[in-house]
Amino acid sequence: MFSHRTNWRRSPNALTRAIEEARTSGQKIVNLTVSNPTEAGVRPDAEIVLAALANPGAMHYDPQPRGLLGARQAVCRYYRESQEVFDLDPERLILTTSTSEAYSYVFRLLCNAGDQILVPKPSYPLFEFLADLADVKLVPYPLLYDHGWQIDFDSLYKAATPHTRAVILVHPNNPTGSYVSASETSALNGFCRDHGLALIVDEVFLDYAHDGAPRSSFLTNADALTFTLSGVSKISALPQMKFAWVATSGPKEMVAEAGARLEIIADTFLSMNTPVQLAAPVLLDQRKQIQPILRDRLRVNLAELDGQLAGRPSCTRLQVEGGWYVVLRVPAIESDEDLAIRLLRKASVSVHPGHFYDFPNEGHLVLSLITEPAAFREGVGRLLQVVGI
Repeated sequence: MFSHRTNWRRSPNALTRAIEEARTSGQKIVNLTVSNPTEAGVRPDAEIVLAALANPGAMHYDPQPRGLLGARQAVCRYYRESQEVFDLDPERLILTTSTSEAYSYVFRLLCNAGDQILVPKPSYPLFEFLADLADVKLVPYPLLYDHGWQIDFDSLYKAATPHTRAVILVHPNNPTGSYVSASETSALNGFCRDHGLALIVDEVFLDYAHDGAPRSSFLTNADALTFTLSGVSKISALPQMKFAWVATSGPKEMVAEAGARLEIIADTFLSMNTPVQLAAPVLLDQRKQIQPILRDRLRVNLAELDGQLAGRPSCTRLQVEGGWYVVLRVPAIESDEDLAIRLLRKASVSVHPGHFYDFPNEGHLVLSLITEPAAFREGVGRLLQVVGI
C-alpha cells in the first residue's frame, strides 16, 4: 500500500533511546546540540515581528507563484546591503516556506527518477530524506581536513557519472564550518562545465563568519547554472516564520529556462502564506539586531572551548570559519555513538556523534556554539572530565 520511498527506518537509535530514558527519569541534561535559536535565548524583537504579521493586507489573496513582489524586493535589499549585490532581479527569485522546500523544487527541476546528485561528506543528514522523496540518489564526495577543510576534487571527478545532475555545496558547511574558497569555486565551475552540471548552494549560515569578514555569495556565480538557497531561519533567527528562497544565476538562457520551470513547480503548490510575505521586510531587517548578538555568542563560546581545551592534548577542536557548530576531535577508543551515550549517562551532557554527519572515522563530536554561554561552559567542562586526558 505504501511507496518504497517512504520505507524509512523509524525505530529510535540507541542515543535517542538513551536521551528519552534520561528525560523520563528526570535527569537534568546540559544540551550542547541546540540548533533552534528560539530555544537558545536569542530572539528578535517580539513586538516588532508580531506587529508586522498583523498587516491588514493579509486579508487579500494575490497568488503569485514566485512570491509577492514586495517580499522578493526585500530579499534583493538584503543582498544589496549585506553583499553589495546591486543588480539582483526579483524575477530570479522563487520564495519557499523553507530551504528544504527549495531543495525539493530544484531536485524536481533537474532530476528524473534515479538521477544522481553529489553531496559533501561530512554534512547535514537532511539531504537523504529530501532525495528519497524526489527519487534521487545521493553520491557523496569527501571534504578532507588538513589544517582546514578542502574539497577532494579527485574524488569529486570520480563520483560523476552520466546520471549526475548537480553538486550540492553548503557555504559554510554544516557542521565543519568551512567556506568554499575562491579557487575551489573556479574549479567547481570548470567541473560543472565539463559534465553539464548545476550547483545547488545552501547559504543559510553565510552571514556568520567567525572573523567578521563578509564572505561572497554564490548568488553572483555566472559560470555555471547555480541555485542559491537561504532564508530567515538563520539570517534573522526566525525559523518559525517559514520564509526562504532560491535564487537562480548563471548563463542567461539557462537562468530563464530554469526560472520558467521553477515558476510552474511553485504555482502547483503556492505554499507561501500572505502574512509572512507582507512581513518580509521587517523579518529580514531583524537580522541587524540579532546577528551581532549571535556572532558575539559564537565568539564567546569558541573562546571558552579553546580555554578549556588548553592543556588537554588528547582533545582538540577542528578549524572552523563560520556557522553555528564546532567539531571536537577526541580519542577514538569507542564509537562516537557509544561515547555520546556515555557522556549522557555519566555527565548528563548531550552532544551529536560524528556519524550523525557522516564523518568517515570515529573520534568526532559536534557541539552547538549558540548554546547559552553558562550552559556551554558547564557542558564542555563535564565533557572534558569524561574524555579529556
